Amino acid sequence: FDVSHMGRLSIGGPQSLDWLESLLTRRVVGIEVGQSRYSLIVSSDDVTAGVQLLDDAIVSRESDASGGGGVPAGSPRMGLVVNASNRQRVVAWLTKHLPDSHELPTKKSVTLVDRTLDTAMIAVQGPLALKIICSLCSAEDAERIGQLHHYRATPACVADQSAAVSRTGYTGEDGLEIVVAADVAVHVWEAIHSAGTPLGLLACGLGARDTLRLEAGMPLYGHELREDSDPFAVGLGLAVTLEGRSFPGADRFAALRAQPTGRIRVGLEFDSKRSAREGDAVYRQQQLVGVVTSGSFAPSLGRAVAMAMVDRNVGTPGMSLDVLVRDARHVARVVALPFYRRPKIG
Repeated sequence: FDVSHMGRLSIGGPQSLDWLESLLTRRVVGIEVGQSRYSLIVSSDDVTAGVQLLDDAIVSRESDASGGGGVPAGSPRMGLVVNASNRQRVVAWLTKHLPDSHELPTKKSVTLVDRTLDTAMIAVQGPLALKIICSLCSAEDAERIGQLHHYRATPACVADQSAAVSRTGYTGEDGLEIVVAADVAVHVWEAIHSAGTPLGLLACGLGARDTLRLEAGMPLYGHELREDSDPFAVGLGLAVTLEGRSFPGADRFAALRAQPTGRIRVGLEFDSKRSAREGDAVYRQQQLVGVVTSGSFAPSLGRAVAMAMVDRNVGTPGMSLDVLVRDARHVARVVALPFYRRPKIG
């Protein structure tokens, strides 16, 4: 997959770790070099007490500065991967909250650089992903990549080009994401394609990626996630660390966790292949109880599936609901997410 549209931000400076700790919902202090965490970015308005979920993101500690150039040795170099549609407003929000923004770059305690257009990002997903990428690396780099745990990353040379390789993805499958300089992206893509074709590697579009993330029960901003989303209702409590922390929206999220309200995210499975779509109404008998957020035919299951936000009292697995698809009601069963889990190999 070419996922270069995703936003890639670089954050540096001696206070970068503490700064991100004050802005992200997930604890960042204590993150190790080469480690990544899934988090949310939330804005708050002190005047209206409004809270908006701006985006979900992957935050990484890419390296620590070695010193020189006015940057103290050991200063964290952090990375933030955000959704393409939200990149500009996330950058604006972060820029607004930069400390000492008037200082010269060498004097700043935190620096923020948008690297999206300077770099490219390629996702190789599936059980043979590591084998394919490692075949394009030195023995030393291949060994490091092969030992990566999930949500871990390492620098490496892929097809003789400097790259950041992480064991991450958005498909529910095992795999790697590779970030390289934009001017070598075509070379790296073609090398990966040539190495993988004998093993069945195929170039895929974002429509296929969306089907995979749906089968894996992964939420997508603009569908399951919105500005007013309750992360606990959506099933993303893991992305929120409240204890001993203060970040925008923390009080609001603490209240939501203590007293759950509203609807919850569930999986819906149909007997037919007729796909529900975002916005389709969900009923329990004659009562409107929810709305579909994502839906598609699931090739791995041979039937249609959907995710929906429904009233809590009808969100129990096994419960039968009706979904209005193209003016006709179709029966769907509430099921636990994910719809599909990849088989364990070995």
